[in-house]
Amino acid sequence: MFRFAMAALVGMSTLSAVAQMTPVGLWKTISDKDGLVTSEVRIVENAGVLSGKVERILHPDAKPDDKCNLCKDERKDQLQLGMEIIRAAKKAESKDVWEDGNILDPENGSVYRLKMTPVDGGKKLEIRGYIGAPIFGRTQTWFRVQ
Repeated sequence: MFRFAMAALVGMSTLSAVAQMTPVGLWKTISDKDGLVTSEVRIVENAGVLSGKVERILHPDAKPDDKCNLCKDERKDQLQLGMEIIRAAKKAESKDVWEDGNILDPENGSVYRLKMTPVDGGKKLEIRGYIGAPIFGRTQTWFRVQ
């Protein structure tokens, strides 16, 4: 009986770790410019496709009514709070990477191709925004909110 209980406990903890190796969840974003926490973004899955919205704005210089004045699509002049900044990411075949979507940088209005990779057991998320090929971009590390 003890062995069965231990096996069940180990199995449940393994499932928990596997479940965390996904971008789905709430993430703290960090500014490339000053290293401060800028926001919390919630990534959700719908039919295998991931999207992410700004749930909280945390940067001390930000205002709750900040808008995406530089956006070029339907998000132009919309509030950054609640804005969908990640769209259409899908899991890559045979690896823990989500790609083929895009990410918006509300500070400059630019939309980049996207690659997301959970690291450190799912505690961190590497977000790579790029134009053309992934080598032409930059990577931010986001931190899972527990």
